[in-house]
Formats: sequence, C-alpha cells, structure tokens
Amino acid sequence: MTVYTSRIDTDAITALDFHTHVEADHHGHLSLDQELMDASAAYFRGDHPRTPTVDDLAAYYRERNMAAVIFTIDAGTGLGHPPLSSEEIAEQAAAHADVLIPFGSVDPHRGADAIAQARRLVEDYGVKGFKFHPGLQAFAPDDPAFSGLWSTLEELGVVALFHTGQTGIGAGLPGGRGIKLRYCDPALLDDVAADHPELTIVMAHPAVPWVDTQISIATHKANVYIDLSGWSPKYFPQQLVRQLNGPLRHKVLFGSDFPVITPDRWFGDLAALEIKDAAKPLLLKENALRVLGLGDVR
Repeated sequence: MTVYTSRIDTDAITALDFHTHVEADHHGHLSLDQELMDASAAYFRGDHPRTPTVDDLAAYYRERNMAAVIFTIDAGTGLGHPPLSSEEIAEQAAAHADVLIPFGSVDPHRGADAIAQARRLVEDYGVKGFKFHPGLQAFAPDDPAFSGLWSTLEELGVVALFHTGQTGIGAGLPGGRGIKLRYCDPALLDDVAADHPELTIVMAHPAVPWVDTQISIATHKANVYIDLSGWSPKYFPQQLVRQLNGPLRHKVLFGSDFPVITPDRWFGDLAALEIKDAAKPLLLKENALRVLGLGDVR
C-alpha cells in the first residue's frame, strides 16, 4: 500500500480544479449504471469521453498544467449499484501525486462501517477529503443519525464536499429515477456546519434553485465554501457573480465537474464574466490551496 503524499508544485500550476469524477476503474466497472450514465451524458451534451479513469485524469490535467481533486461517489444503498473503490483511487492517485489529490467516498447508510472506512482512507491511504451526494446517496445531511460521521471527519481534519442543488444524474428519466432533490438543499448543511465548526465543508455547484440560501450559509459560517462546478460560468446566477467578486471572494473555488464539463469550456465561458483581477487568483487556486492545506497560502 502506498500512502498518498502531494507532490504538487503549487507555484507552477495555473489552477486547481476542485471537482472531477473518476467514472471507471481499470476493471471496466462504471460509477453509474448505463441508464443513469446515458441520461447524464444527454443532459450535459458533452462530446468528450464520459468515463475517465485515474490515469486518464492525470494525463488530462498534466497536459493543462493544472492539479485536480478526484473522487467517486459511493451510493451503493441509494442507487443499488456497486461503487468504484475509493481505496484503489487513492492508491492510483499516489502514482500521480504531482497532479492529483484523492478524496474518498463512503455510504453514510453503512453507519459504523462507513466511519471505520473513512478513518482507514485518511490514515492508511492519505485521502484529503470526502465527496457526498445526498441525492444519489438518499440521505439528509442534517439527520442526527449521521453526526458521528461528521464528527469523525472533523477530528481527522479533512474536507467534506457535498453536492448541492439540481443534479443532472437521473434528469429526464421517469421520476428522475427516484432521486430526490430535496436532499440537495444547502439549508440541510447549515446544521452540520453549526454543530461541527472545525469541519471544512464545501458546497458543490451553484445550488440552483437555492443559490441565495447557499450564499447566506457561506457568508455566515467561516467553515463553509462553495465550488463553482457543474455549470458553465455564463449561466451563473448574477447574485453569485457579485459575491465571488466581493464578499465571498475568499470562499469560492474553481471546479469544472469534469468529465461532464471540461475546464477548457469552463475557462472559455469565464472570460465573458467581469471578474476582478484581485479575485481571479483566489478563485483559480489560492482558496483551494488554503482549504486543502497545500503550499504557503495564508
């Protein structure tokens, strides 16, 4: 077993993508079943490969002189689909530690086993955070049943990254394939942030249709951040654009949601926004480096 240790040259990289997905392993297993994978591809209308492996991500971001946070989502209970292995992802990321940062994922419904797995992933594999998708995983983050998991992540000093807002997974399918968007309301994270003040929480995506709630929580809670993945910048709500230029300039993180949105497209569309020069380096990498404890950013 190789424990991940970052070798990223934080001065040399041009950006740090806080939100990318490993969608396939080296055995050909996919992170989602074929119906959900096809629906997601149709929703985002991408024309690039939809199922990157860890090696694919490393090559892609190395070519662009960027670093990237990578993860899968363990939604075994919520979707009934066997997840990719977070342990394998972490071990493979260790071979690309100049460009990749591994996050783990555990199924909150597994209770004590999920807590034990989270501890192993941090202590034995070196993961720097965990990805949760309350919609796919079918759980409410503010349910007291999960507070032990949040306390463990708080103790371990790692990041908790939560999907918030609309999701393209299941979009257009009857009943959205049973995925309930109410679990993705960022208001459910306010209790988590208040009860676990030392837990760094990142709300993934502009949380449409709850963007104002998201802004309020990130403004109020020092331990809460927003990553701007999953949406082209040209579709960002205007109140969020105003915030990333001003009061929340230290709380927003570049993220693409690759492979469903490419960083090339994200940056191309960002150019059309009026982003202040002082806010750009914070958005592109400095805030992320601070959240992850990398480099010398204060």
